Amino acid sequence: MTIDWNAFAPWPALAGGLLIGIAVAMFVLLNGRIAGVSGVLGGLLNPARGDVAWRMSFVLGLLIAPAVHASFSAPYPLRIDAGDGALVLAGLLVGVGTRYGMGCTSGHGVCGLSRLSLRSLVATLVFMGAGFMTVFVLRHLLGL
Repeated sequence: MTIDWNAFAPWPALAGGLLIGIAVAMFVLLNGRIAGVSGVLGGLLNPARGDVAWRMSFVLGLLIAPAVHASFSAPYPLRIDAGDGALVLAGLLVGVGTRYGMGCTSGHGVCGLSRLSLRSLVATLVFMGAGFMTVFVLRHLLGL
């Protein structure tokens, strides 16, 4: 593996991380809720009374934000090295994993770790380890 040092840009990543941290902190402080995307989406499937508006706003923000960003910046070249079947399978596996892990990467990795949750630490280590192993097996052992 090599790093393209000409394309290395840590400042946008740092700014994005700070914005995510501020947004998550504001969300929990102002609403008393964890900003885990799978939990927000799951709550739309079986909504509680008076619980739909904020969830729909959250999801719409996730969908609209990339379009707003694209209108102010140069397009980023999108490259996906997987076929449609692999993407569908990966999406299904992530969905199943979020149910078994009782949360997603944003819920455990961002919100849970910041609250020093042991369960979130274990979940984050497991999904990161599974991701590393999957890439290693697919790329280096199977050559896909």
